[in-house]
Amino acid sequence: MITFLSFLAFTAFVAVFSWYKLRKEKLNSRDGYFLGGRSLTGVIIAGSMLLTNISTEHLVGMNGSSYVNGFIIIAWEVTSALALVAAALYFVPRYLRMGLTTIPEYLEYRFDGFTRTLVALFLTVSYVVTLLPIVLFTGAINLESIFNISELLGVTRTEGLWVTVLVVGAVGSIYAIFGGLKAVAYSDTINGYGLLIGGLLIPVLALIEIGGGNILGGLTKVYNHSPEKFNVIGAQDSVLPFETLFTGLVINQLYFWCMNQTIVQRALGAKNLIEAQKGLLYTGALKLLVPIIIILPGVIGFYYFGDTLFAEQDRVYPELVKRVLPVGLLGFFAAVVMGAVLSTFNSALNSAATIFSMDVYKRHLDTEADEKRLVRVGKVVSTVLAVTAIATAPLVANAPEGLYQLLQQLNGIFFIPIGSIMLAGFFLPKISATGAKAALLAGLVFYITMTFILRVDLHFVHVWGIEFVLNVIIMFVVSHFYPTRRRFDPDDQGFVDMAQWKHARFVGIVLVVLTIGIYIWLGQ
Repeated sequence: MITFLSFLAFTAFVAVFSWYKLRKEKLNSRDGYFLGGRSLTGVIIAGSMLLTNISTEHLVGMNGSSYVNGFIIIAWEVTSALALVAAALYFVPRYLRMGLTTIPEYLEYRFDGFTRTLVALFLTVSYVVTLLPIVLFTGAINLESIFNISELLGVTRTEGLWVTVLVVGAVGSIYAIFGGLKAVAYSDTINGYGLLIGGLLIPVLALIEIGGGNILGGLTKVYNHSPEKFNVIGAQDSVLPFETLFTGLVINQLYFWCMNQTIVQRALGAKNLIEAQKGLLYTGALKLLVPIIIILPGVIGFYYFGDTLFAEQDRVYPELVKRVLPVGLLGFFAAVVMGAVLSTFNSALNSAATIFSMDVYKRHLDTEADEKRLVRVGKVVSTVLAVTAIATAPLVANAPEGLYQLLQQLNGIFFIPIGSIMLAGFFLPKISATGAKAALLAGLVFYITMTFILRVDLHFVHVWGIEFVLNVIIMFVVSHFYPTRRRFDPDDQGFVDMAQWKHARFVGIVLVVLTIGIYIWLGQ
């Protein structure tokens, strides 16, 4: 009963706080609904970005993976700081200068309208088949484990997971559909800092117990039990070889943090460039701390459970939570988990609605649509996508290498082709629209064929790197025969103040040094 009451209390607090902050907002305009009225501050942007990124596919999936593989998967997290520096200093200033609402909008400026539409459709599909179902299912695993929903309802565990997916999906949809980006951002901020507190409690309490009241003593025991788990240099046959940092991983990170609508949309809603840069760089700093929450607990789980859960690695984190958290805090932590699920879920819904409304509906279905109609269309799209995601969520169960690894494999279908043409658009001025479209389609076919049909004996992140090189070659060849005839030099649209944050470069350098330092420290 205490668990359930603390869960309701924190969840209700987030809902009431979000309503209070939004009660006077105008949510029937394009900027108001899709970009939070271009009024977001650095703290709000960082909190929302962090929780949009960190959800239960991290808490459950990455801790399950670190339980089996150790700290080598830290590369997914700490290298994000480098990409966020690039976003803050290079990419986002250009987006804000152009006054973008969506990332595909940039592709029309640089290439042509068909490229914009093609990418918009790719992105909409990617939300339905990758991110949304996995986020819902991992959230259901955690909540089912904490509350034993199947036992409470007298149903099987599978049926309990279905019920949990349905409830979480419905609540997340309400935030995204009726509140727009600003509701998502405010709820994310509270839940984000709740996740930091609640997430840190798990390893701290576990290490105190293991060390007999001494955290460092507990960490020493965990390290001595399996020192190989703390090495960040992955072997060639590991789940994430070290060499992948220099092949496909760098392209993936640049795309995710600099070009991914779900993430970048928060920065596009900034009140000015200074707040956007603060938000991005604050997020980079937080990402360096995140492994304490989403990797260390998995290694601690190996200390407690040995290899008994190797066949069910996605159960490790929920079992650890139940073991170390006092009953009174279980409800609070369940609310934080719920918030993490809602954040990523409703953020993806809002981004998908933004992309479809602005890049597909407005351009092809109703060119005269006013802002109120676009908002209504966005709400309908969010509803359809939410229902689809809820229906398909249980289909991702039993991923052989864990749900987080499955998510990354599926993301490669869309991330690398889109990232390739985005990077070419910025840095290769001679690439034409025809070349971009050819690379987009060729990259898509190449990755699906190599990874899911031929199943080549090569790590999928290396396949990303090969695909990127192939895409660039295709773009050069096709652009030679079909050269570009447009000059890309957009004017400042004057939507926000473009003065730079005076500390941006210094903070960026510090984040780069810290990232390299982590690898030197843990790579011995």
